Amino acid sequence: MLYITGMEPAANQHIAIVGCGPGAAEYLTAAAQSAAADAMVLAGAPRLLQLFPTFTGERLAVDAAIENTLTAIAQRVAAGARVTVLVTGDPGLCSLAQPILRRFGREACRIIPGVSSVQMACARLGLDWTAARIISAHAAMPAVDPRALADISPVLVLGGNRKSWPWILAAADHLASTHRLTLCRNLTLPDEELRELTPADLRALPPGAGSSVLVWVKRPEESNPIPMTTVNLVDR
Repeated sequence: MLYITGMEPAANQHIAIVGCGPGAAEYLTAAAQSAAADAMVLAGAPRLLQLFPTFTGERLAVDAAIENTLTAIAQRVAAGARVTVLVTGDPGLCSLAQPILRRFGREACRIIPGVSSVQMACARLGLDWTAARIISAHAAMPAVDPRALADISPVLVLGGNRKSWPWILAAADHLASTHRLTLCRNLTLPDEELRELTPADLRALPPGAGSSVLVWVKRPEESNPIPMTTVNLVDR
């Protein structure tokens, strides 16, 4: 059983999993900055490593080869290093956190939350997301029938690639008569884009459409005041 008191990491917590927010450096939390400064090894995607330009320890670039990343982390931990793993958004939402926790155990890891792209999309659109439906389309076809989303609002889809793009297009077709679709792309970055789309507009975009969240909100005349669903479509 895990017992944690106070704010300092436990002696056996050699790994910190840090949410780095939606992209811009100003959305890094003070806790994230502190965990990076305390690390001996900083692991993450190259663009996340760039958020910490003054870090002088070892930088471990993370790519799609998850098992290789986990092995590299294990080697550093075995050598006594404190490892901070950087993930996009929040560790609890479609991130590398779960493979790390499965490999090393909850007791060995400290998790520091961050601002997710779902939070940012809802903030930009002025949406309450208490009852939102969040769907990941990062790696594969979502196991959700788009027709089952007709009464949900908002729906947010994260990620999107060639494998999941047909599902996203089908969802756009099924929800077109009841929901308004907004593409939230590259949130907080200089090329941020918020654009309302029709299914035809969506089909004209390349699969994945950049680092984005697709948000479906019921049209006012159809809206139920209680439910809200969010679906995240793009793998960041």
